[in-house]
Amino acid sequence: MRDVISALIGKSVRQAARLRGGGSAIPGLVVEKLDPGFLGRVLGRLPYGVVAVSGTNGKTTTTKMIVEMLEAQGLRVFTNRTGSNFSRGVVAAAVAEGSLAGRLDADIAVLELDEAHAMYFIDRVPPRFTLLLNVLRDQLDRFGEIDTTAKLLQRIADATSEGLVVNREDRLIREIGERTRQRSAAVDVREFGLSDDLLATFPSDDDFHAGAPAVREGPAGGADVTLVELGDHEAVFQIDDASHRTSLKLEGLYNTFNAAAALAVVRQVLAAGPLPDRAARIAPPADTARIVEALAEVRPAFGRGEQLELDGQPLELVLVKNPAGFRLGLASFAADGVAAMIAINDQYADGRDMSWLWDVDFSSLAPAGVDTVSGARAWDMALRLEHDDVPVGAVEEDLGRALAAFRERTMGQPRRIYCTYTAMLELRRALAELTDVEDIW
Repeated sequence: MRDVISALIGKSVRQAARLRGGGSAIPGLVVEKLDPGFLGRVLGRLPYGVVAVSGTNGKTTTTKMIVEMLEAQGLRVFTNRTGSNFSRGVVAAAVAEGSLAGRLDADIAVLELDEAHAMYFIDRVPPRFTLLLNVLRDQLDRFGEIDTTAKLLQRIADATSEGLVVNREDRLIREIGERTRQRSAAVDVREFGLSDDLLATFPSDDDFHAGAPAVREGPAGGADVTLVELGDHEAVFQIDDASHRTSLKLEGLYNTFNAAAALAVVRQVLAAGPLPDRAARIAPPADTARIVEALAEVRPAFGRGEQLELDGQPLELVLVKNPAGFRLGLASFAADGVAAMIAINDQYADGRDMSWLWDVDFSSLAPAGVDTVSGARAWDMALRLEHDDVPVGAVEEDLGRALAAFRERTMGQPRRIYCTYTAMLELRRALAELTDVEDIW
């Protein structure tokens, strides 16, 4: 009866919020307050349990990869599709997709979790499987130094009951895997990693701030999935001593490395099967070729290399949130022949401290320049570009006016917008009035 009442209240709030143009997490906030146990009861019934995805960079797209690969194997997957990675966002998604009885038509949940807010989630819903991607300097005003973030991720690993996948090339994440092996023989700890040739392409936080070429500290062997070769929308992964070459619809170097993480998680889930005490549909055995084939069809998550069309030309949205992510974003997309805009906000979801912009080298933008700089911290961004001798055409703090002017000045050209999280959401809303934009409600 509690599930029925909470589901009804949540769905009513959701409908009212949509009519008023409110946020997608509002129903979750209301249900959390009225019924703190709702999420644990709903997700606790799923035959394959819960997969938690956390880390500084790449959570949204990696979650999307895992979801779509599992769906391709025949499993019904519940996820927080809006990318709202606080617990209230997960509750809101459960209310939206669940029945009036508070039941989900799903076999497994794959959930992106904010590093700090995951503490609230794991107290109510211990994950069966966890993927930890990386630890980078991000939103220092929220988390402090990276050791604090690593401690939060360690707590997620400690709450995980059966399977953990960690990034072999990130020292702090690798150490979490090592401690988990020592703590519990019941947890299957697997790694994803890079070939020696690709280490310098994906620097860890240690590498990024050391100013020296990346060098692997630990052993090279042992990864369940290794990214060994990069191409133009193509990659080669080493799995079980065999090479698997695949085309990719994903954009960005970082998404290709995270694809190795997603592959490792899907293999682990399928190998484990459903929990023994729950009736469930049985997915086929973990056939690597079929899983890689499904990966080839995954498209970028919204704002993560997402490509729209505006005025008959492509427009790419590239989310940036810390030095390593911005650096890889700049390295992933050629600046030539593309009109660029940068939109930087400093709201809570972006992080208040924008000093990290000074840790990014913007010189690759110098030849073509940046047409427009916008957002609450537009002038900070313009000053940073000036120090790298990057010409800036216009500075306009208001995102709506900036987008309109950017569009008018760049007619007939491909466009690209680098943006922080809240700037991305506002720009997508404005673009939805001009072109087809995926609805992420």
